[in-house]
Amino acid sequence: MSTQNKTALVTGGSKGIGFGVAETLLGMGYKVAITSRSLSSAEEAAKKLSGKGEAMGVEADVRNLESQKKAVKKVLDTWGSLDVLVANAGIGHFGSIEDLTEEQWQETIDTNLTGVFFSIKASVDALKKSEGYIITISSLAGTNFFAGGAAYNASKFGLTGFTQAVMLDLRDHGVKVSTIMPGSVATHFNGNEPSNKDAWKIQIEDIGELVGDLLKMNPRTLPSKIEVRPSQPPKK
Repeated sequence: MSTQNKTALVTGGSKGIGFGVAETLLGMGYKVAITSRSLSSAEEAAKKLSGKGEAMGVEADVRNLESQKKAVKKVLDTWGSLDVLVANAGIGHFGSIEDLTEEQWQETIDTNLTGVFFSIKASVDALKKSEGYIITISSLAGTNFFAGGAAYNASKFGLTGFTQAVMLDLRDHGVKVSTIMPGSVATHFNGNEPSNKDAWKIQIEDIGELVGDLLKMNPRTLPSKIEVRPSQPPKK
């Protein structure tokens, strides 16, 4: 499949999984817009990636539909089409239901679930025109619950189901939809500072490779839900 003049929008692409996905897409020949709530962070990440291809930083907040519409418009105004949406932006608040605050609950749901809804709503018309691809980044926490995970589990269980329903809604329009559900990834998530101690974890480039593999898949075949985990986690 030729990627000449193909474009992608990666939410939360200034670091972590989004950055790794953007790097892979640029290496495949895509023009890539990466979003962050901080314009300086988005532009700094795009500058780091500029040697790989044509990257653009865009300020956008997935929790706001109008902000997502502006991001999509920026892509269309700059490059003329949108072919791939990677809905990656996410956060995590963890703690017992006794301690979880209303603000933490709302921010988690607004970012991890409603944010993906807004990202897709803002881009669906453009993706129908291009018969494009939507990839959401869920989590193994979207099927496996754990103590202290009430807000995060709820958001990711919801995201997994939401994505699968969207897949059924859009496949007759030629739009493919998949969700990737990683386990532990070496990122800054939840205050972690990636280092050699994270060598056993999934690396951001591994998720990028998965996204690339999905985009290369024969159009007749759709891996709609992919679980991925470290092959050799530390023994407990």
